[in-house]
Amino acid sequence: MPAPSGITVIPSVNSALPRVPRSWFLRRLPASGIELDLVVPRESIGEYTGRLIAAGVQPAGVWAYEAHRVAAGRPRLGVDTDERTIPHEVGWIGGPGVGAVHLDKGCYRGQETVARVHNLGKPPRMLVILQLDGSADRPATGDTVTAGGRNVGRIGTVVEHADEGPIALALLKRGLPVDTALIAGEQAQAPAVIDPDSMPAADATAGAGRAAVERLRGR
Repeated sequence: MPAPSGITVIPSVNSALPRVPRSWFLRRLPASGIELDLVVPRESIGEYTGRLIAAGVQPAGVWAYEAHRVAAGRPRLGVDTDERTIPHEVGWIGGPGVGAVHLDKGCYRGQETVARVHNLGKPPRMLVILQLDGSADRPATGDTVTAGGRNVGRIGTVVEHADEGPIALALLKRGLPVDTALIAGEQAQAPAVIDPDSMPAADATAGAGRAAVERLRGR
C-alpha cells in the first residue's frame, strides 16, 4: 500500500515483532516511492483496515495499485519480463536501491551473464514507460514494439492512469533515441512515445566495458 504521510498508527520499520496474539509487522521494500507491506492476522483484516481508514488512509483497488506501479517504473516478474530478461535491464541490480540480486552471495543460474554485464558492459535492453495514444486500441502484454517497421522491444503492463492517461512499461532495445516514433502492438498499432524521465541515466563512464577488456589484456 502507498504509505500516507503523517500517519502514526503504523509501527516503525524494523520494530520488534510482538509475540502476542493479534500482532502485526511491517516490511518496507527498497523500491521507488514510499510503499509498505503490512502483515496482520487473517481474522483481523477488518479491524486493521478500519484503523488505517480512521487514520486517513484511502483504500484503493488493484487497478489503482497497478497504475501507481507502472507510473513508478516498477516491473512485475513474468509480466514486464520475459525469458531473456536479466536484472540490469529492469533495475533489479546496480540501481540506487538494494535491488533483488546480490553480487557477493553464492551462485545461481545465469550468474556468469549477470557478472559479465555488471563488470564489462551494458544490458542489451532497457525498461521504460511508454505514453500511448489515447485514441487507439490498447496493446496487450507481450506485444511487440516497432520503430520504422523494425522490432525494438516488447510491451509489459498496460494501465489507465488517472493523471497520465494510457501508459505501459516496455523493454526496448538499449540506445534507442528518446524521441523515436514507436508503434505498440501487432493488432492495436497504437502510436507511442518514450517518457524521457524513465530513460536510464547516461553512463557516466563511457567506454567502461572496452576499458575493462584492455585492462584484462594488460594494456
